Amino acid sequence: MIKCITFDLDDTLWAVNPVVDQANHTLYEWLQQNAEAFTQLYTVRDFPRLRSEVLAKHPEISHSVTQIRIKQLEHGLQAAGYSEAETEALALKAFEVFLEARQQVTFFEHAMGMLKELHNQGYKLGALSNGNADIQRVGLGELFDFQFSADKVGQEKPHPLMFEQMLHHVGLRPEQVIHIGDNPAHDVEGANNVGIWSIWVNLEGKTEQVAATRMVTCLSDIPSAIAEIAELAKHRTTI
Repeated sequence: MIKCITFDLDDTLWAVNPVVDQANHTLYEWLQQNAEAFTQLYTVRDFPRLRSEVLAKHPEISHSVTQIRIKQLEHGLQAAGYSEAETEALALKAFEVFLEARQQVTFFEHAMGMLKELHNQGYKLGALSNGNADIQRVGLGELFDFQFSADKVGQEKPHPLMFEQMLHHVGLRPEQVIHIGDNPAHDVEGANNVGIWSIWVNLEGKTEQVAATRMVTCLSDIPSAIAEIAELAKHRTTI
């Protein structure tokens, strides 16, 4: 019997690119006021280059968007001539500005209604994300029971560790859980590889073949897809 539903967040419940773009501009405005030397050397368009430079030097943090962002800021601040102490303090303050702006999401149509329906049906709901959106800060705290992120786990999906830690946390077997997400590799393959049912959120109507248990092209279809999987799971347990 299906007991728990887990969700990816970015590009599953909201579009992430507009959120990050706005957060980058909010961050840059703060840097203009508080770290002028940085903004004399870099523009917002330089953030991807700084990110690439940081990952080239620190591949071991590639799973953590938080560590990457802080290192990216430190790298740029040091290049702009700030001392080690100034760099550390400014980078942490700047990151908090970015992180707060990063939580200002606009949910896809039907997202909240669908989540409320599943919550009211008694499913345990959780978030499994490679990003650093926070369920409390985006407004999902009353609907979701838990969250795991690549930052905290130390590995990003599709690595099995996040799924395994989730299963241990909820005390369920893989076949009692459905994972829902937009990424065929991170979400579908990741879930499939540990025996968890999967639903591919394909809002763009892509035609690629994805080995999900079910596919939906509208978030409002998720409850019926879950019901179908629940029947399938019930049938398998009686064979």
